[in-house]
Amino acid sequence: MENIIIIGSGPSGGRFAAQLTRAGYSCTMLEAGRKFTSKEFPLSELDGSAKLYWGGGIELSTDAKLAFLRAKCVGGTSIVNQALLDEFDDNAWDDWRDRSGIKDLGTSTYKPYYSKVASDLSIQPIEDRYFNKNTKVFVDAFTKNGLGYSRLNRGQKDCALDSGNDCMACLCGCPRNSKQSSMVTGITTAESKGMTLKTEFEVTDLIHSNDGVTVRGIQRGQKRELKAKRVVLAAGSFGSTQIMLRSGFKSQLPALGKGITAHPQFMTYAFYDSPIDAHKGAFQAVKSYDPALRKRGLKLENVFAAPIATSMLFSGMGKEHLARMKKYRYVASMEVAIRDENSGTLDVDKNGKLIIKKSMTDVDWAKVHDGLDLVKNLFHSVNARETEACMQVFGLHLMGGCALGSDPKTSVVDPEFKVHGLKNITIADSSVFPSAPGINPSYTIMALSEKASENIIKGGRS
Repeated sequence: MENIIIIGSGPSGGRFAAQLTRAGYSCTMLEAGRKFTSKEFPLSELDGSAKLYWGGGIELSTDAKLAFLRAKCVGGTSIVNQALLDEFDDNAWDDWRDRSGIKDLGTSTYKPYYSKVASDLSIQPIEDRYFNKNTKVFVDAFTKNGLGYSRLNRGQKDCALDSGNDCMACLCGCPRNSKQSSMVTGITTAESKGMTLKTEFEVTDLIHSNDGVTVRGIQRGQKRELKAKRVVLAAGSFGSTQIMLRSGFKSQLPALGKGITAHPQFMTYAFYDSPIDAHKGAFQAVKSYDPALRKRGLKLENVFAAPIATSMLFSGMGKEHLARMKKYRYVASMEVAIRDENSGTLDVDKNGKLIIKKSMTDVDWAKVHDGLDLVKNLFHSVNARETEACMQVFGLHLMGGCALGSDPKTSVVDPEFKVHGLKNITIADSSVFPSAPGINPSYTIMALSEKASENIIKGGRS
């Protein structure tokens, strides 16, 4: 059976690793970050940002108006996210089908792949009895205003909420291994079947030939070179696109680096006279689930931010910041995420450094103001004393750059998840998204990777 190198260890890489090793392939996984055990994850926000993310916690667009969060550790984004697992609806699939020209992109095709992923994970909604006060404020506001909401489905197991465990700790890695990250699930499975994991290995570029792929990179300061019959790029939107650009493939793939989206997100705090303690327990449990909001390109969630993140989100220093933090226990929070236009681009400079060009369009800003006005009204309808909106733009779901499609002139990855003209490179991570779905992407990344793995396995048996 041929050998395969998997670059990246997040939701896509973990899924490929599990399925390919189960099928008997010899796999090597390369990850630019470190591997942490559940007992080694950072205990503070400051350490978490420094140790678990690219750029020490934040990367900026060229005009510094948009900030992006991208994990750099074994398990990737699945280590630091909230493990929210939502299937795409017909709205998202229809848009992708129209943009890509791929007819089998749809609910009927991908339902079985979601099910296959689910069979390897523990997926649970947050029960009503675990709703904290922040969630109850959200539910009361939506109910009072006739808007639909639903419980979030999370990849989790034995979170010990009854014992007083607080889920906010999971933003720096789950200390209980309860979160169903790719490290806990797919990578553990793959290593048990012989996969080699090489950490702190930053891939610089690829050399493709009909016989295979050469992977070049730097591991702990030393140049490395590996060869395999096939390479799976699973480094996410920014990572996979950067490697493709560094490899010089832009000339033959005109769509490479285009169509970057990020679900820009904006948080609003509401202040109450009695404690809310939004940081306690299952702090993110529900989301908007309303056709009218979906049509407006809006998604609302009852998220919250830890103290250091709060200081970054909202303006003010000294006495102003101190006054806000004294109210921390009395704050409820709601976030609006918009379905942004795919207007961003990625490129690299002469040294291979990533150049992120992504600006909010007029259409994007119209959605933002619509969403922030809605959140303000929702909070005041349930007796908030005052509200404060954060206007710093954060992109948490990084998508695009290697778009999926049938036409090599307008896409990078073909319907079989092979790169157009580069048959030995497969990509099925968030970089292949043709547009922003307006839905958390992790579950679909895994479903796409499940199908792409199946394509490799079937091809190897034919």
